[in-house]
Amino acid sequence: MIQYKTPKLCVYESALFRTTSTVIYTDDMILVVDPNWLPHEIDQIIDDMEDAHPHRPLYLLFTHSDYDHIIGYHAFPEAKVIASRAFTQRTDTESILQQIKDFDDEYYISRPYPINYPQADHVIGGEEEVLQIGDTRLIFWQAPGHTNDGLFVLVEPLGVFIAGDYLSNIEFPYIYFNSSAYEDTLDKAEMIMHHYKPLLLVPGHGDVTSDIGEMELRIYESRQYIKELRASLQGGPPYPTKQLWLRYQFPRSMGRYHKDNITLLKKELGLD
Repeated sequence: MIQYKTPKLCVYESALFRTTSTVIYTDDMILVVDPNWLPHEIDQIIDDMEDAHPHRPLYLLFTHSDYDHIIGYHAFPEAKVIASRAFTQRTDTESILQQIKDFDDEYYISRPYPINYPQADHVIGGEEEVLQIGDTRLIFWQAPGHTNDGLFVLVEPLGVFIAGDYLSNIEFPYIYFNSSAYEDTLDKAEMIMHHYKPLLLVPGHGDVTSDIGEMELRIYESRQYIKELRASLQGGPPYPTKQLWLRYQFPRSMGRYHKDNITLLKKELGLD
């Protein structure tokens, strides 16, 4: 489905995990972000893109290396790929690809393109690094925490802040890499909001928002989740799990991620 659309932007929402794919049209380029999940969903993105602006240079941005975000890579063989340096340096790419193959095998999915790990043409290794394409400016920040290889990007002059798997209104933080790095990345998101004043936030899962107050609320809720979970493991009040499931909708599925967060934080705190 199409969640949000303007003449220069389309945010698609998959039927799975409310995962977003974003296509941005400027006078200089087309930027496709994290195309996913199902073949017919990716086909819709391609068909709409070709109908709208068939002759502009195509760029493909991966916000991080989770398998659901790279699953559509080879559906865009002509695209120039943008990713973080940490993304290009992963040594476990075969296990990521196996997750795609396992998913397709479980649900009898055949794809009309090969499954490979993305090869980057533009490697982003710095902070506030700029990729200038005509009058379009892509400003990047490293965003580790969820994974070690995340990127934030602000697309100017449209004011679109693409956050990857952060700042969701439907998920608490899923921490695969490091909780302190995650908190630092939330600080970075707050700086971007206050300094650059984005006009639209696009998370990797859930709803876009143009409301700065809503953006700030998402940062606050993410910080509080990590703070309260860490404090409970250090001998503070028990974590308010019942309240968590009043706030988030899918406890049977999300409970696994909450338990994984507990395991990761215990390891960080030397409690495992």
